[in-house]
Amino acid sequence: MNDLTVLDRNLAMEAVRVTESAAISAVRLMGGGDERAADQAAVESMHSALNSMAMDGVIRIGEGCQGDTDKLYVGEHVGTGVGPKVDVAIVPLEGKSIVARGGPNAMSVIAMAEQGGFLEVPEIYMEKIAIGPGLPDGVVDLDYTPKKNLAQLAEAKNCQIQNLVVCLLDRPRHTKLIAEIRETGARIRIILDGDVSGIIQAAEMGGGADVYMGSGGASQGVLAAAALRGLGGQMQGRLILRSADDAIAVKAIGIKEADYKYSIKEMASGNVTFAATGVTYGAMLDGVKTIPNGVLTHSMVTRSQTGTLRYIKGHHDFSRRGLSG
Repeated sequence: MNDLTVLDRNLAMEAVRVTESAAISAVRLMGGGDERAADQAAVESMHSALNSMAMDGVIRIGEGCQGDTDKLYVGEHVGTGVGPKVDVAIVPLEGKSIVARGGPNAMSVIAMAEQGGFLEVPEIYMEKIAIGPGLPDGVVDLDYTPKKNLAQLAEAKNCQIQNLVVCLLDRPRHTKLIAEIRETGARIRIILDGDVSGIIQAAEMGGGADVYMGSGGASQGVLAAAALRGLGGQMQGRLILRSADDAIAVKAIGIKEADYKYSIKEMASGNVTFAATGVTYGAMLDGVKTIPNGVLTHSMVTRSQTGTLRYIKGHHDFSRRGLSG
């Protein structure tokens, strides 16, 4: 076993500790109706946990630009400064509105990669399509119609289109896409928020979906690609310019082809670790559960180097830390 393997394993477990911390803080505000407060609680806890890690990290996808936020901004250095140099992509609370109203599938998410491993994207939308492992390359494509994508996917899976489940966000912008999917006879799973979780559902065995389609945040697309590097599967993403401001944002970071179609490895390359902890109950991860003197957490962690996926149940006894609640 070489030093890189040991280091990678240590980072994977530390990544879970970071998402656990954020999830535990966020869940205390579940159903309270204040998504900003829930998000801030997750940010504070994740920031503290990251800065205790033995690494020299830089936030590449975070809570915004320096000046707009004072923690977890793009370019912020995190960690103790001693240890491996890594790029960090985070969503402290995916599904802020979900937590505020007490709904399902909210998660805390982090990905870490070697320097230069993450595609730099502005805070705009991205068109996405993703499927799980074990399928022929190119079976789905952003340039195909939903009908062609679903027909080819059904053929590759040796099933009828009617047996396929398509996962996508519940958004008005998806009205036309939903109608086209329904015309094929495929089934639909609508999620309220959190397209990282939606893409993982389409990639993971038993996740309940066969393909993810639609648009969502570009940064979430990069994080989903990081997850799929460990889970396996295929994914494409393409930035969406909805306004002149979007075009300016794309140009500002040096992207010359705004309509370029990114592959999974172009969004998350090299050695990538991804971790997520459930905040509220979901299809893949249980939410944080309160027990006497503490909580239970349910997390997942993947490593692209080995292709492993682990589920981790954490028992957090607050009484041993001199904490309450």
